[in-house]
Parts: sequence; C-alpha cells; structure tokens
Amino acid sequence: MSRDTASHPPRRSFLRRIFGGAWRLLDGTRRALLNLLFLLLLIALAWLLLRPGAPALQPKTTLVLDLGGTLVEQRSGLNARERLLGQARGTEAQETRLRDVLAVLDAAARDAQISQALLIVDGLRGGSLPALREVAQALQRFKAAGKTVVAWGSDFDQRQYFLAAQATEVWLHPMGRVYVDGYGRHRAYYKTLFDKLGISANVLRAGKYKNAAETFVADGPSPETLESESALWNGLWASYTGTVETARKLPAGSIAQSIESLPASLEAVQGNPARWAVQQKWVDALKTRDEMRALLIARGARDEAGKTFTQIDIHGYLARLQPRRDGDAVGVIVAQGNISDGRAGPGSIGGLSTAELVRRAREDARVKAIVVRVDSPGGSPFGSELVRRELELTRSAGKPVVVSMAGLAASGGYWISMAADEVIADEATITGSIGVIGLMPNVQGAMDKLGIRTGGVNTTWLTGQGDPRRAPDPRFVQLVQSMVDDAYRQFTTLVATARKSTPDKIDALAQGRVWTGKDALDRGLVDRLGGLGDAVASAARLAKLGAAPRVQYIEARPGQLQLWLDRLGVTQAAAALLPALDGSTAARLQALMLGAGPLSAVAQQLAGDLAWLTDISEEHAPFVTRVHCLCVAP
Repeated sequence: MSRDTASHPPRRSFLRRIFGGAWRLLDGTRRALLNLLFLLLLIALAWLLLRPGAPALQPKTTLVLDLGGTLVEQRSGLNARERLLGQARGTEAQETRLRDVLAVLDAAARDAQISQALLIVDGLRGGSLPALREVAQALQRFKAAGKTVVAWGSDFDQRQYFLAAQATEVWLHPMGRVYVDGYGRHRAYYKTLFDKLGISANVLRAGKYKNAAETFVADGPSPETLESESALWNGLWASYTGTVETARKLPAGSIAQSIESLPASLEAVQGNPARWAVQQKWVDALKTRDEMRALLIARGARDEAGKTFTQIDIHGYLARLQPRRDGDAVGVIVAQGNISDGRAGPGSIGGLSTAELVRRAREDARVKAIVVRVDSPGGSPFGSELVRRELELTRSAGKPVVVSMAGLAASGGYWISMAADEVIADEATITGSIGVIGLMPNVQGAMDKLGIRTGGVNTTWLTGQGDPRRAPDPRFVQLVQSMVDDAYRQFTTLVATARKSTPDKIDALAQGRVWTGKDALDRGLVDRLGGLGDAVASAARLAKLGAAPRVQYIEARPGQLQLWLDRLGVTQAAAALLPALDGSTAARLQALMLGAGPLSAVAQQLAGDLAWLTDISEEHAPFVTRVHCLCVAP
C-alpha cells in the first residue's frame, strides 16, 4: 500500500466526525425547538381548557370608568406588547379607544347586575369634542336605563368636566377646581425670524382662507384667518356650553356668565375654587376619595375582601364582551391621522395601505356595507385620491359606503369622504378646508449670510429647481402655482359631483375655509348630523341588514401568533408574564409621558411647526402640494 493511499482513511474519518458533529448539533437544535413549540401548544391548550370562566358579577356591581390618556378612534404609537406591559405594571394609559368605552357603557346599561357607574377622568389627557360627545351620549343612554352615574375628580379641566357634567352627581375633592376657559388658538408666526435668517418658505395656495402655511410667510393672522377661526371657535364653544348646561340643568349662557364674573365671585368665597364650583352649581358636593368610597359602598354592595364597593373596571368588563362572528356585517374602516402616499401604520392613513383595507372589505362576501370613520386633517392629495377611488369602486360594486366624520375631516380628510352614499358629521366636527397649498422651502439667503455658495451646470432651466439651496426660477413658481390651481379645480369638481352641486357654488364655500359640522350641514357639505352609531345604522339600512347588524372593524391583519393567541383568549395571561421579559419598556413609557406644562407646550408647538416644514423639504421633490388644514380638534 502506498503512502498516499494509507493516509486517506484517517482524513475521511476526520471529516465524517466534523460533519457528523455538526449534523447532531443541528438535529438536536431542531428537536429542541420542536419540543419547545409543542410545549407552548400544550400550555396554551391547557390554559384554554382549564382557565376558570369569568366569575359571575354580583348584584349591585359598580362599573368603574377610569379613563386615561387620549380618547382615540384607533390606537397608535405603542404596540400591543407595550400596551400589555403598561397594563400589567399599572402604567397610566396613553390612549383609550372610543369604541371600547361605547361598547362597555351600552352593554352595562343592559346588564341587570350593574347598578351604577363611577366615572373618574383624572387621567384623561385628550380627545376631540365629537369623541367626548359620543361618550356623553353613551352616558346619557346608561342613565336612561335607570342607572346612576357618579363622577368624581381631584380636578376637572375643560375636557374632563364635559364628561363629568353628564353624571347624575358630580363630586369634587375639597382642594380641587373646575377649570373651563373656552376655545381659541394663538399660533406662532415666523416671517420676521425667517427674514433675519435668510429662509423663505415660498408658499403658493389656492383658496383665500387656506392658511395652513400662513405662519411661515406672515407676522400675524390674515383677516380671512380671523374671520374663519372666530366662526369656528365660537361654534365649538356654543356646542360645548349648550351640552354642559343641558346636562347640568343650568340656564342658557350661565357658563359664559360665570367665567365673566369669576374674579368677583371667587373672591366672595375667599378664593376657594372648590366652593366656587358648588356655588355655581357646576358640581354637587365636595368629597374626598374615602368619602366617595363610603357612599358608593352604601349605595351598592360591599366587597368584604377588598374593604370597598363591589366593582369591575372598564378593561375587566370589556374582556367579558364577545364580538359576534356570525352573519353578514357592516365593515368599519378607521381613517385617522395625516395622509401619506404609501403605507402607514395604525393611527395614520397611507394611500396604499388604507386603499388596501377598502379593497379587502369590498372583496369580502360577508361585508355588505362600509362605514369610513374619518378623523384626519388631510395631507397628500394623491394619497387622498387613492383612498377615495377605492371607495368609489366599492359603491360601483354595489356595496353602500357611509362616511362618519369624527373630530377632524378637513382638506384631505374631506377629499376621501367624497365617495359615499351618505356623509354624517357631528355638530362639532371640523371639516371643509377645501383648498390646496404648495411649498418650496429655500435657504439661499441663510447660506449667503454664512458665506456658502453653490455652482454647477444644468442641461435645462428645470434642472435643480426645488433645490432649497437656490432661489426658484420665476417660471418654476408660475408652473407650481398652475399645478396648485389645477389640484384645487380637481378638488372642487369632485366635491361638486359628490354633493350634486356645481364647481362655482362649491368654490364659494371652499377657498380653504374650515367649518363646524353644523355649519357644513347648513351649506350642504354634509348630509346630516350624527355619530358613529348613526352611520352604522344607515349603512345597515342601505344594505338591508336589519336593525342590529354585526360590526366588523377592517384593520391591518395582526401576525399569525397574535391572531392565534387572541382566539385562544390568552392575552391577559400574557400581560401577567411580559414584565419579566423586558425591563426597559417602563422607562420608555415614562419617557412618552414627559413634557407637560405651559413652556413645554410652547416648545412642542414651535418644534411641530418647523418639523412640518423640514419634513416637506426632505421629500426629494422639486415642490410639495398639500391638502392639509394644519388644524387640531380641541
């Protein structure tokens, strides 16, 4: 045997050992993963089979509505995992979903075991007036079922008091106050600053009331802005005061009178705001938290184990409500937030992603009609048209479309509403703003001040137009204005067709002006006033689904694991386990809650205005057009 031949068997043996060891390692890992997956399946199945059912509610149970964060149509920001962590750790909620509050109140109104509700709004931080009005109406339905609502607060701000005023009784802490100051807005104007810095926003617009970018080119509001916003804020204030005065059985105009006489009337009670609130009949009594607890025990049922009253909170009651899964449905699509061209997550509108939701609903044989819940100040005209076109195709396919306007349905938010069989707004919805703006931010002046120059070669005069380092050619400004005007003509023509009017008549109502829902109804821009429930009922009637249709929210599909866990009902169990998995989430949640106070609010406004301009300049386009009202619901 040769030397080379004798050396081959050991080499092959060595390679076999290497590859064999690698295979055993991979095979062992595969088996371990399969075993782990099987174990998880067993745990989930055991949880499903062995978990105790929800204990029956005791008679005279109190429903505790402790509302926290911002009242929203659709959750955004924190993902489902982080929300579960927050609940498990007792972190204050960042958002409360409106439909959850309405579902709980309406179900509890029919529940014989629920005798009363305790409303606590200390943690409520935001929510549009139409959203608050939806909750207020649900509280009134609860009371109409013969049940009592008690509102208690350490303090009530304007939003919080609007809901508290709907209660049968309103109790305030003896050291508390009710702070209702009205509506209004003072914006920052940047023209002088931009002139000093050598910055130009180059704002082009169609519509004399279209003031979304006015703050970048003026030192104060225009007469048109003052006219439009005066009508808007006074209209919203009338809605607020009228609703509260009716709920509290106060004379019409008494809230404005109380504010006007505040310095003298507060001095008459030695400067004590809690006693002042009782004197004005804004609250019924002053109670500490322990006094509130004792009274609710006496009125309800005592929980001996907890030394308190028998109660269930909104999350516990919501978990008892099982959504219907049988039969045909009205599909609800939430269109909330700014509108972009492409894809956007929950809480925002993406032209592509939201259009896909509409298409999915249209192609679902069990969805017989669609309600679009619009809560948007607008954004991209192209993204708006993508959504509107899909709704138009849905109507052409024989499925009714009803739009329900929430806090905002302005500019692009109004655009996407123009393919509906019926448009329903709340009286306090901010809508309209039918106008277009174009922006070409330019910093050549600032670069000159710094001694920075640019230079190069162009093949045509269009090359490099829109570069923020160079002043735009007058021909390019003319070109952009022409396209802004064309977009405005398209907008008004769409509205005229949808509202069975003419472009000239719509132009007189448009011009970028915002309207309350009530004013929009008077001018034929919406069909009637009402809430989400009215829109669902209308869609069901158009689709001949009966008086109590199944409602299905059409949203981005969750991951398969989340969908599987939801069906098994193990979400609450996961909430109890998650804190051990991630110790940094609490810090992130706390960071999200920083930044309160007046100075922070000013800083946030300035940052928001300038960030909006910066975002536009980074879109890598020669210019940007927007159908946006740059407004917020109060």
